[in-house]
Amino acid sequence: MIPFNPLDKRNLGISVANAMMLMEPVPLAAVPNQPGAGIYAIYYAGDFEPYQLLSDLNSGPEGPQYPIYVGKAIPEGGRTGLGLSDGVETFTLRNRLRNHQRNAVAAENLNVDHFSLRLLTVEPIFIPLGETMLITQTGPVWNTVVPGFGSNAPGSGREGGKKSAWDTLHPGRSHSASLPSRTETPAHIAQEVREYLRSRHQV
Repeated sequence: MIPFNPLDKRNLGISVANAMMLMEPVPLAAVPNQPGAGIYAIYYAGDFEPYQLLSDLNSGPEGPQYPIYVGKAIPEGGRTGLGLSDGVETFTLRNRLRNHQRNAVAAENLNVDHFSLRLLTVEPIFIPLGETMLITQTGPVWNTVVPGFGSNAPGSGREGGKKSAWDTLHPGRSHSASLPSRTETPAHIAQEVREYLRSRHQV
């Protein structure tokens, strides 16, 4: 038997993910104005039919447990490895969540009031581990079947410049309006969502 190593990357990631799950959920419509970098999970409990199973699961007395999207916000310069700041002086987590808030508002078939989130400020070196573990544990729909929610205005090289699956299913963001359509229709993506959620939650 391999001895337990609390500093193993997987165990560190589990520790960060579990700490975030202990945080109290707050509305996406009211992103906290707090500094820091870290990880977050966004939950859905609304009336968009393809997400009905997810909505039902997140409407229980124990509160939201199954994210629709998981993401991270690292300090400026973190992608290039500049500095080892603790991330406290940055507002990248707040700013990224406010961008998500605007995306939910822009979508024609979503309501920002149907979303909540958990967030955790994290030492920057551990942020990718926490995000990866959360995605692995929960398999959020917008990280898997319907990618594109977390992207900014797509450049010409992103999937050939086509609309993302998210923008196809949830039209309304201005930066995607002029992009070529995908071969998949909204109905096709919606059915993939239903099948994925049923298999994921064994319904």
